[in-house]
Amino acid sequence: MKELKTRILKDGRCLPGGILKVDNFINHQMDPVLMKSMAVEFVRRFVSVDINKIITVEASGIAPAIMVGYLLKQPVVFAKKKQPSTMENMLVTEVFSFTKNRSYNICVSKDFLQPGDKVLFIDDFLANGNAAKGIIDLVEQAGAELVGMGFLIEKSFQNGGEYLRSAGIHVESLAIIESLDNCEIKIKE
Repeated sequence: MKELKTRILKDGRCLPGGILKVDNFINHQMDPVLMKSMAVEFVRRFVSVDINKIITVEASGIAPAIMVGYLLKQPVVFAKKKQPSTMENMLVTEVFSFTKNRSYNICVSKDFLQPGDKVLFIDDFLANGNAAKGIIDLVEQAGAELVGMGFLIEKSFQNGGEYLRSAGIHVESLAIIESLDNCEIKIKE
């Protein structure tokens, strides 16, 4: 998606260790116009897929997931990183965070992820695919069906995209980062 790629090159920053900072327009301060454009592109890419639920992981995936849910007129569920004391009847799995360098549990109520649901996962980044693997586990626990995964930005130099595609999952990434070597952002054309 040209608009996103241009914005990454203009406003994204690279940090040592393969970290791309896009917090000034995606995952801290958000550009709602760009967010809507990205959601429109996801809808275009998943138009032939039967979807009745959008899922994401808090917090950075919520904004793009909400936009996609709005356009598709489907509910959005986000996996919580802390178990609320009021949540009963839940599904839980463990996820390792590349950025935070630690593991944590994510949970979803069985009331909102059920057998028969056709689920589209939307998130901001695909790196090693840890959040995606956690969502796959939650969807399987629920007896639902994962119909696709959409990512704003994929780091192709990490193995998440390869893993998901080799598992037969329909993956769509709006911008693919080929390299962040020497803190230079190289995007796949």
